[in-house]
Amino acid sequence: MSENMRESMEYDVVIVGAGPAGLSAAIRLKQLDENLDVVVLEKGSEVGAHILSGAVLDPSGINKLIPDWKEKGAPINVAVKEDNFLMLSEKGSTKLPNFAMPPLMNNHGNYIVSMANVCRWMAEQAEALGVEVFPGMACSELVYGENGELKGVVAGEFGKNPDGTEGSGYEPGMELHGKYVFLSEGVRGSLSKQVIAKYDLAKDADVPKFGLGMKEIWEIKPENHNEGEVTHTLGWPLGNEAGGGSFLYHIDNNQVYVGYIIDLNYKNPHLFPYMEFQRWKHHPDIAKVLEGGKRVAYGARAVTKGGFQSMPKASFPGGALLGCSVGLVNLPRIKGNHNAMLSGMAAAEAAHEALKAGRSGDELTAYDTELREGAVGKDLKPVRNVAPMNGKFGPKIGMMLGGFDMWFQTIFKFSLFGTVKHGKNDAESTGKAADYAPINYPKPDGKLSFDRLTNVSFSATNHAEEQPCHLQLRDPNIPIDVNLPEFAEPAQRYCPAGVYEVLRDDDGSNPRFQINAQNCVHCKTCDIKDPSQNITWVTPQGGEGPNYPNM
Repeated sequence: MSENMRESMEYDVVIVGAGPAGLSAAIRLKQLDENLDVVVLEKGSEVGAHILSGAVLDPSGINKLIPDWKEKGAPINVAVKEDNFLMLSEKGSTKLPNFAMPPLMNNHGNYIVSMANVCRWMAEQAEALGVEVFPGMACSELVYGENGELKGVVAGEFGKNPDGTEGSGYEPGMELHGKYVFLSEGVRGSLSKQVIAKYDLAKDADVPKFGLGMKEIWEIKPENHNEGEVTHTLGWPLGNEAGGGSFLYHIDNNQVYVGYIIDLNYKNPHLFPYMEFQRWKHHPDIAKVLEGGKRVAYGARAVTKGGFQSMPKASFPGGALLGCSVGLVNLPRIKGNHNAMLSGMAAAEAAHEALKAGRSGDELTAYDTELREGAVGKDLKPVRNVAPMNGKFGPKIGMMLGGFDMWFQTIFKFSLFGTVKHGKNDAESTGKAADYAPINYPKPDGKLSFDRLTNVSFSATNHAEEQPCHLQLRDPNIPIDVNLPEFAEPAQRYCPAGVYEVLRDDDGSNPRFQINAQNCVHCKTCDIKDPSQNITWVTPQGGEGPNYPNM
């Protein structure tokens, strides 16, 4: 067996994922004890290659982790100087007054950043402290100890044939063992899913909820640029049919980040999230900023939006879940990076105390307690009802109720609503195609809006074809036999990269399901939204997928 060929390496802490949570944990561990052996494994070709975020950064996390980040040259330079909230109709908009917004929505003191570049800088800080950071190392399997605790991961397996057999250049990878293993894979991590199931970590949690975030970077005319301006919009084109909204952030160098997040609990299976994003750019308020400019990058990523009540238990025998593997995004603020950093630090501090006491492989219960009762819990608890209210009452009424709830908690420190339940998960929320009208989307014009495949080329995505497909079907017959007649096979539309197609003969007969795995930008939407829960996303070979520059 190939597993017997694997060598192993021993560490104090093994960290999967070089995002803000994993890197914060690594840095904090070495700050607490420079002699600890810490390794960070990243599936992207380089640190930052798979990082996609809006992003307006609340600096509370980085302030605590590296207080002198400015002196150390962190790429956190563009302070927010203007905050706009717009309610869009098809041809116009209404500016919502800032004073009506709950105080937690204020972006004063925050920064517009590329989190990909922030993570690249954080990796340099970690390496300077002695952390080993290995990009291009996908972690494909978990390794358990004699008592059922998580002991390590398998990383760096290469060279399997498409049928799963070992190719001529097969490399079995290496087992990396840790006294504790941190999983900071981001949203819907493949290993995190396994751990949550194995230890039943979600038994006391509400269902997880997600959105699909799509983002482009544009270079615009200098006269259209206003460095430091932050604009969020609600309303058109989604209207009241689905939850979601946009962001438009003016970064430096005459660039803007434009993006759209659509809640994945939408009911109409004919909805085409990517095309909603493209249509939104034609709104007069958005088009006037982008006209005459050019798009330079594109990407997509699922976003956690379940909030406080959807958090699974974050500690388990031998390790911990960090950041978006737990689901720490503050939905109304559209911010999670500060909580990811704080979670990484909290896990590091709990592990340090355990190691100092001679423990290993047990449960870091102090971490889970800190996550819920400390700064992260205090950030998430007051906004916990916004997402479920949007889901139950629609975006307009949900926004009003959520706003009232946030204001009430600001003043009185408790909610009249208690904790509202989410109800169905996002896959179960999908309605039958026969109950909804198809949506006719305008054709992209190639100037403001673009077809999916053209845009995917701006994500620098690449996968070797001679490997097993990393998008696995539980039953290969379900897409055509079930999803097509019942749901008009929504995978054709919910995927923001055109991975899934239904092909037919010239006369429209003989439908068949095709997976273009080489297009995949690792957003995980298919793993979440497929109405039959038939698709499982697993990691491809290390270094593959998107290569985001400044996302």
